[in-house]
Amino acid sequence: MPQVVRSRNGALHGPSPIPPLPHRFRSLADREAVEVLHRAARVLVASLPALTDRLVEALYAQEPAYRAAIDSDRAEVWQEVHHSLRHNVGSLIQPREFRESAHRTSRWIGEIRAEQGVPLDAVLHAFRMGGAMVWQDLVDETARRDPDDIRLLVHVAADVWNFVDEHCGVVADAYRQAERRLSWRRENRQRLMVAALLDGSARIADLAEAAEMLGLPEQGRYAVLAVAVGPRGPGAVAAGGGHGAGLVSASDAGAARHGPVPAARPPVVLPAAHPGAAALWHPGPDAEFAILPLTGPPGELSELAAALDVPAGTRAGIGSAVEGLAALGDARRLAETALRACPATGGTVLLDEHLPDALVVSSPALAGALADRVLGPLDRLDPADRDVIVETLTAWLDADGSAQRAGARLYCHRNTVLNRLRRFEQLTGRCLTRPRDAVEVSLALAARRLLGT
Repeated sequence: MPQVVRSRNGALHGPSPIPPLPHRFRSLADREAVEVLHRAARVLVASLPALTDRLVEALYAQEPAYRAAIDSDRAEVWQEVHHSLRHNVGSLIQPREFRESAHRTSRWIGEIRAEQGVPLDAVLHAFRMGGAMVWQDLVDETARRDPDDIRLLVHVAADVWNFVDEHCGVVADAYRQAERRLSWRRENRQRLMVAALLDGSARIADLAEAAEMLGLPEQGRYAVLAVAVGPRGPGAVAAGGGHGAGLVSASDAGAARHGPVPAARPPVVLPAAHPGAAALWHPGPDAEFAILPLTGPPGELSELAAALDVPAGTRAGIGSAVEGLAALGDARRLAETALRACPATGGTVLLDEHLPDALVVSSPALAGALADRVLGPLDRLDPADRDVIVETLTAWLDADGSAQRAGARLYCHRNTVLNRLRRFEQLTGRCLTRPRDAVEVSLALAARRLLGT
C-alpha cells in the first residue's frame, strides 16, 4: 500500500508535500477522490461527539493557552469545538451550503478568543490541530472501509489543507479586528479615566480600578505638569480651573464609538531617569497635562523642573505634590496656576518656588487693583522714563536689595540706582525699607509682568 498516511504527530504540523499525478489522470481521479472523501466525511459527521472529545483533550494536553478556558468551562469549549467541527466537516461534503456558516463560526471563534486574551498563535495552532485530526480520521476511515482508496485521497489532500489554511486566515483576520476594537476601547477608557482623575470627578469607588488600569499606586505621591505652546491669551485656563475644565474634548467623547483618538504627543521631554518619564499625558483645550508619579526625596520636583527640556516659546507649570489619586484634581489646578505664572515668552515654573506669583495670577482682579494703586503714579511719566524706573526697581528686588549688584546688572553706577529708587519713593509715597511697602511693590510688579495690567 502506498505510504500516504502520515503519523499523527506529523499531521499536527501540516501536510507533507504530495506530488500531483500526471495531468491525464486528474479528471477521473479527482471525481473518484471526492466520492471517497464524501463517504469518509459522512462517517465523521456521525461520530462528531467522539471527535470533539478527542480534540478538546488534545488541546488541553498540547496547548497551554487553552487550559485555563477548559478548566473554567469545559462544556462551553466543547460546544465551541463541536460547532466548528460540524460546520467544517459539513463543508467537505456540501461546500456551497456550509461555506458561509463555517466562515461565520471561525470569525466568531477568533473574536471570542481575542476577548479572552488567548494568544493568536495558540488559536491558529488549535485550528491546525483540528484540521490534522479531521484529516487523520478521514484517512483512517478510508483505510478501514477500503485500503485501496487511500491513494485517491492524495488528490484532495491539498484541497483539505487549503481549506484549513483558509479558515486560519479567517480566524486571524477576525482576531486582529477584535483586538483592535478592544485596544480602542481600552485606550479610550484609560483616557476617560485620566480625564476624570484630573478633573477631580472620579468616584472614590473607581480609584482602585483606575490604579490597576493605569499601573499607578492609589495612595502614591503625585504632581501634575501643565504645558502650553505660545503666549497666554483670552482663551487661557481661567483662574481656579473650575469644575471639569473641559478636559474631555468632543473627539474624546466619541472615540469609544468611532475608534481611537491619537495619543497626545508630549510637548516637552522629561528626563529619562525620572519616574515621570513614563507620565500619562492628557490633552486639554488650552494645555497638555501629565500625571507625574513621585518616588524620590522632597527636592525631586526641583530637580525635575531644572532638567525639563522645554522648547522655545513653550510654557510649563508644575504644581505642588499631592497624596493619592483622589487628589489629582487639586494637583491639576495647582499646575494650571503654575502655568499662568509662566512668562509669556516661555519657560518652566515650579509652583512651590513661585508662590507670590501664584497668588497674583490666582486673583487677577485684586492683583490688578494692587498694581494700579502702587504703580499708578508712574503712568503719568513719559513711557521711557517710567520703564527705566520699573526696570531699576525690578533689578534691585532681584538683587535682594543690593544697589551694587543691581547697578552691575543695569550697567550703571550704584548711586544711579539709588537715585532712581528715591525718585520712585517720591512719586508713589512708598518706602522701600518698610517691609509692607516692599511686599506690595513686589506683588504689583509681578501683576504688571504676568497680567499686563
